[in-house]
Amino acid sequence: MTQPVILLSLLTFLVGGVCSLPSLKKSTTSTVSYNLTYNQTSAANARVRGSIKNRTTGTYGKIAPTKVSKLFKKIKPTEATIKAPNHTTVKPFKTIEGARKVPKPTTLKPPQVSTKPLKITTVKPTEVITRALRPTTVKPTASKTTAKTTAASFNTEDVNETIDKNVERRVWNTKENEEPPVLECPPLGMESLKVKNSQLQASSHKRMGLGPHRGRLNIQSGIEDGDIYDGAWCALYKDKNQWLQIDAMKLTRFTAVILQGRSSIWSLDYVETFKVLVSNDTIKWKSCMNGTEEAVFEGSQNSETPVLAVIPEPAVARYIRINPQTWFKNGTICLRAEILGCELPDPNNIYPWQTEEGTKDKLDFRHHNYKEMRKLMKSVNEMCPDITRIYSIGKSYIGLKLYVMEISDNPGKHELGEPEFRYVAGMHGNEVLGRELLLNLMQYICQEYKNGNQRIIHLVKETRIHLLPSMNPDGYEMAYKKGSELSGWALGRNSYEGIDMNHNFADLNTVMWDAIELETDKSKLINHYFPIPEQYTSEEAWVASETRAVISWMQTFPFVLSANLHGGELVVTYPFDMTKDWAPKEHTPTPDESFFRWLATVYASTNHVMSNPDRRPCHNEDFLRYNNIINGASWHTVPGSMNDFSYLHTNCFEVTVELSCDKFPHAIELPREWENNKESLLIYMEQVHRGIKGVIRDKDTESGIAEAIIKVDDIDHHIRSAYDGDYWRLLNPGDYDVTVTAEGYNPVTRSCRVEYEHYPTICDFTLTKTPKQRLREILAKGGKIPKDLQLRLRQLRIRKLRASTKLINQRRVSQQRKARGASR
Repeated sequence: MTQPVILLSLLTFLVGGVCSLPSLKKSTTSTVSYNLTYNQTSAANARVRGSIKNRTTGTYGKIAPTKVSKLFKKIKPTEATIKAPNHTTVKPFKTIEGARKVPKPTTLKPPQVSTKPLKITTVKPTEVITRALRPTTVKPTASKTTAKTTAASFNTEDVNETIDKNVERRVWNTKENEEPPVLECPPLGMESLKVKNSQLQASSHKRMGLGPHRGRLNIQSGIEDGDIYDGAWCALYKDKNQWLQIDAMKLTRFTAVILQGRSSIWSLDYVETFKVLVSNDTIKWKSCMNGTEEAVFEGSQNSETPVLAVIPEPAVARYIRINPQTWFKNGTICLRAEILGCELPDPNNIYPWQTEEGTKDKLDFRHHNYKEMRKLMKSVNEMCPDITRIYSIGKSYIGLKLYVMEISDNPGKHELGEPEFRYVAGMHGNEVLGRELLLNLMQYICQEYKNGNQRIIHLVKETRIHLLPSMNPDGYEMAYKKGSELSGWALGRNSYEGIDMNHNFADLNTVMWDAIELETDKSKLINHYFPIPEQYTSEEAWVASETRAVISWMQTFPFVLSANLHGGELVVTYPFDMTKDWAPKEHTPTPDESFFRWLATVYASTNHVMSNPDRRPCHNEDFLRYNNIINGASWHTVPGSMNDFSYLHTNCFEVTVELSCDKFPHAIELPREWENNKESLLIYMEQVHRGIKGVIRDKDTESGIAEAIIKVDDIDHHIRSAYDGDYWRLLNPGDYDVTVTAEGYNPVTRSCRVEYEHYPTICDFTLTKTPKQRLREILAKGGKIPKDLQLRLRQLRIRKLRASTKLINQRRVSQQRKARGASR
């Protein structure tokens, strides 16, 4: 048969299936498959879910899972509402014609420290300007369905460049002091829990949940009043004889008191004026004086704003009492406090160095604003130019760059088979410990690499590390200007626009669960690389420029493992962060639950504070009973979290680490916090080398195959290969059957064993093209069809003809039988 005849005979065989993708079948294992969960769902539950979906579909409007836009169109400037709503369901903002002009926001003035009793007024929220800046994030690679990692990279940044003058004016008003207030002495540690419960006493308290141990600055209450985790110390009686007492354990030079009202969504209680008394024996008490008069300090005007009261004449003593004089007329005596004081040397201690806390590492332990952060990153890059590179993934709303430090033996290049790891800190601008830890980490890795530390050398040579110390630099600058003790619990948490970026990523959980609920053919369901809904990328979507920058970053690099560093608690959470059916909290596991629990345990068990069985709870949850790890949705539901988005949209596994009870610890606490977290940060990075890895190649060309799908039996979550065919699948030790499929190739399955050692199992795959794919490529090039392919195609054609003939004969027999039955 000649070649033209062969081509003609193959037309019917090739029509309508040559270019189609192989269907993805879901696992039917009950422990990991969502199919079984859906099939067991009652019709009543489905109706309830449908009834609430219209009003709670996400943070950016209703979702159409079947509509997929090209990722991240160029966004035009839009008009923002004057005040950002303080909830997670975000309405798209409308353009307002003729809107009034809002004056430029000014730099927040820190409280002035004087010799007189000081009154701190409520911090006014920074106004949001009415016109959004044009986002300057790097444009991600467009895709018809999902994000694809590309070989593109972000350009190296010159941190010596001058900051834009307009940005400088907006962030640092040169007419005002941009530095936080300088306090004479550090805090004793009421907020950081350095002061133990046994050091606190009170004249009386209403109940256990309002005892003296709850009178700590910024402590947070539970949802309900009346439990054991209330939000302040509250006296039983309303008179001027009530007091809260702190034992400093040593002679201390007391310089100031910081006061706050009660944390509660139901009650409004705070102290308006108070006295301060000191003693060395708790029997004789002396009031702090203002000249010749007894000092009466002005306290709170609301429940949340911290108020600094400077003692005119610092007092040396061991004990200090706060004695309320007046309080909110419709409330009762309730307060949260921090004491500032300098510890005096003990003449009886001849071995003072034995009691010193901190670290032997020579690092820059202080708080770094944007300018200081740039200087530090520059100094690390200059010290270790061969293993470091600084690049920016975009800009904040105001215009501050989101700098990333890359650490690798070949910075700026993805090496075949080398996994990519990232740490992200500062999503909430006032949770600053993660920022400082990452700055310390880049210094430490540089120093130890030069010193020949084999563990660090191996980590740098085998891993490409990316450190983003500040995802929300705008929020950080707002909190930094108030200082570690006066920024409160919420100032600087959100972006400059008022967006909580912890709820600002695309809600792909709802996309997945809706698809499972609505799709009748379960073989068509996908379980990974979920596309971003079209509404999320629209001009009206209320998405922070910082969030867009991070998503673009995720789509550019083939990240394997990540951690998101937060503050305000001591726990490690893992996906899913969002509950099904919008329950307030409910255990909602991923198919990779066991490995996520391992990741969380690795960090928590090596953290000095989390692993301490004697530590007290931070606020209103006792995570010790969960071994300091918890499924995010079991704690509280978080729609649009970065952890869930990373798992469902990319190959990357990510957890959230809550680093400290104190969101903004004083600089004196930083050496101790570094020592608490150093081993955890290092050992968590090393987990990127667990599981299996390899390269998927074409048998004929031996080139890597991108976007190949890697399926592990009994785990209903697949991953995909990177642009040059390499892949990494995080797995616990065990034996696994792994199948690789790719468009135009025959699938291949092989067994891979994961050992307990700290290195991955190499599982390479070689795929052969299908006859259809080979024919397509030959015809595209105008070449001749090889004889082996002709024979293969002829066999396929004959097989198809036989099948169709058999079907036709069966239909004829059936029709004849019906005809005979009708005639009888």
